Amino acid sequence: MTPTLVRQHSPHASATPGVDPDARARDWSEIQERMLVPLYEAVYERLDVDGGTRLLGLGCGSGLALLMAASRGAAVTGVDSARPERVALARRRLLPEAPGGPDGHAPAGARIVEGGPEDALDPSAPAFTLVTAFEPIGCLAGDSEGLGELLARATPLAARGAAVVLAGWGPPERCATTSVLRVATKLADPMRSAGSWRPAARDDLEEVAHRAGLAPDGSGRVACPFGYADADSARRGLLSTGLFDAAIGAAGQEQVDKELTEALHPHRRADGTVWMPNVFRYLVARTR
Repeated sequence: MTPTLVRQHSPHASATPGVDPDARARDWSEIQERMLVPLYEAVYERLDVDGGTRLLGLGCGSGLALLMAASRGAAVTGVDSARPERVALARRRLLPEAPGGPDGHAPAGARIVEGGPEDALDPSAPAFTLVTAFEPIGCLAGDSEGLGELLARATPLAARGAAVVLAGWGPPERCATTSVLRVATKLADPMRSAGSWRPAARDDLEEVAHRAGLAPDGSGRVACPFGYADADSARRGLLSTGLFDAAIGAAGQEQVDKELTEALHPHRRADGTVWMPNVFRYLVARTR
């Protein structure tokens, strides 16, 4: 099977005023995305992802998690309806027919869909055996509800008993980045709760799985330290997550940059690097 590029017209999340979406996507793929590699590795190891795995990645972004699964032999399909700039980077990582795509070592059968889970349906292919939602929830008001809706559309594409993996931030006291993320709450418009940062709750993942009709089948915690070459890289990487967008919309980019830089100061080391230990949770659930 040859890699497939699927183009879909779908509504995208509204852009934050003053933010360059292409630069933001590059910062995510070049600085921030790698911080979650330990999470991806832990999940793939636990579930024995290999050549028999058919993976559907929800909110696949720029595709690093897909690339790692494909390197283990999995057939991967990624879908993302909100961030076309990140999707373009995923295509370049995985699809040889995409402009700037890989040469010679592209994963066989990889597919990237700009759209929703239903747009990934291939009636001629077997059902997915693994569904991943690696974008951590538990930080933005309303993010768990959005994930629940996405899972309701995705799980019909999975085989019975297929694993569904949800990810979230760990306890705030175990995440050094929590103190920095509080800038997002401080500066966001208090009249607009949707999209503003909040501390992760203990049962966020279990509640989403329950609402989606999934059966929990184990969980784990993974250390994912955030390490940056300098304070500017840390600022750019954290802004690329989108967790500060509500604050930027309310207070402006300059004020957010100023207060974010100040919040990072306690985490700077003598050599100028920035280091913030964090713990992330994942939940493995099963389709019924």
